Parts: sequence; C-alpha cells; structure tokens
Amino acid sequence: MTLYNQKESNIRKTWLLFTLFLIIVIGIGWIFSRIYADPSILYFAVIFSVLMNFIAYWYSDKIVLKMCRAIPIEKKNAPELYNIVENLCITAGLPMPKVYLIREKQPNAFATGRNPKHAVVAVTEGLLEKLDRSELEGVISHELSHVGNRDMLLGTVIVVLVGFISILSDIFLRSSFFGGFRSRGREGGGQAQTILMLVGIILAILAPIAAILIQLAISRKREFLADASGSLLTRYPEGLASALQKISSDSTPMRVANNTTAHLWLDDPFKGRKKTSWLRKLFMTHPPVEERIRALKGMKI
Repeated sequence: MTLYNQKESNIRKTWLLFTLFLIIVIGIGWIFSRIYADPSILYFAVIFSVLMNFIAYWYSDKIVLKMCRAIPIEKKNAPELYNIVENLCITAGLPMPKVYLIREKQPNAFATGRNPKHAVVAVTEGLLEKLDRSELEGVISHELSHVGNRDMLLGTVIVVLVGFISILSDIFLRSSFFGGFRSRGREGGGQAQTILMLVGIILAILAPIAAILIQLAISRKREFLADASGSLLTRYPEGLASALQKISSDSTPMRVANNTTAHLWLDDPFKGRKKTSWLRKLFMTHPPVEERIRALKGMKI
C-alpha cells in the first residue's frame, strides 16, 4: 500500500467509525424510547452521539495523554530526544510535534493527535534509559511515520468512542435489570420484560464487539508500513530492529496499560503480567515482533 493510499484509507476508516458510533448510540436510544414510551431518550441519544463525536475528534489526544499520565517536556529536559525528533521531522518534512514523557520503566512509545500540525510523540522513561541513540532514532522514526501516514487520529478516536460505547452498554444494561424489570413487572408487561432482556443481552456484548472493532479498524499492516517508512527516514532499519528486540524482551510491567489504549503503543504494553484475559486477547493488534524484525532485516536501503 502506498503512503497516499494509506492516508486515504485511514481518513475513510475514521469517518466510518464516526458513522457507526452515531448509528449504534441513536439505535440504542430509539429502542429504549420505544420501550419506555419516552421520546426524550431518543433526543438524548442523538445529542450525546454528536457530542461524543465532537469530543473524540477535537480532544481524544488530550484524553489519551491524561489516561497515560503523560507530562509535556521541553528541550532542556531531554536535549538528545529533542534533537532526534527535530532532525527526523526535518527529514520527513513534518512539523515539530509536542513531546511528552510517561514515567514508566517499560520501554515504549506512541504518537497521537488529529493531524501533523497537532501531533504528539510520547515516550516512557524506560525507553530513554534502555535504548542507545540509533535505537531511539528507530523508534521515533516509527512514531513520526504514524504521524505522516495519518494513523494517529484513527487510533486515538477509537479509544474514546469504544470507551463510551462500553460505558453506555453498562448503563443501559443496569437500567434494564434494576429499573425496567421491576417497574414493568408490577404492570404485568411480560412482553416488555422480554424485549428488555434481549436488549440487555445485546448491550452486554457490545464491549467485546467494540474490541473486535478496534481489531478490524486498525490493520496490522499499518505497523509494518510505519516500520518501513521509519527505516527510510533513518536509512538504518537495524536500529529499529534492535529497539524492537530490546523492547519485546523487556518484561517490566506498565501501570498505565489498559485494553482501550493498548493498540496505540509501539509494542504490547501488557508485558510482565502473568495472566492475559480473554478480552485483552481481542485487542492484540500488533503483528508478532519476530515478523517485524525479520521484515526490517530484509530491507535493502
């Protein structure tokens, strides 16, 4: 896939995601407005879905940075990191992004922002401590490639929209069982109880469906493309290959890791945890590190 096609594909996926969110939330509102004979529920669902799409587009990067407890840093705090980012941005023809630090010992990084002019590159303390300069250049070039490929908006918007779908599922499910059933039970509305039960079951499985949506919306190919594009920036694919080897073999746990943001990171942030839930497995969007390293070592630049 060419760089232009990747950008266009990500734009289409982002708008498709906005549309699906609108349909799902408004559909849920319509069902409950019919069950409770209250049209205000539908009005609320329409306003809520539009508002969440607005927040997802304009503020999703800030929400993600807050979730990861990232703090902005200046050049004086990490001069080598800043020099690497500046030099690679000049080479790639990209604006200088904001740089954030996450106080975690696991080496990892991600990029976020709605476009290159509002991009952010976030790195962990562990990344700065455990990688040498060529490896750090490889990681930063990978993240800047996500910026250039317009991957960040799609990945970051998914965090917000999927999270809100999960919250809505829980709210409506609880209202069905603890509110709707009791009130309808007194009125003898057996049919309404059956409908509420079915709706509750559907809503209960929305969260894992949202996880699958993440898998479908974010292709593993984007990681391979970012690896390749980043290597073209540094002209040294061995740097990123060595970084991936170090990062994947480091078992330091990450306190801020969660299912919703896992796909944003350079590598799986759940390393070092003894158990992997079935839900977490649905969010495994990264290709195997061995395949990425093999592809990098096979590049001829």
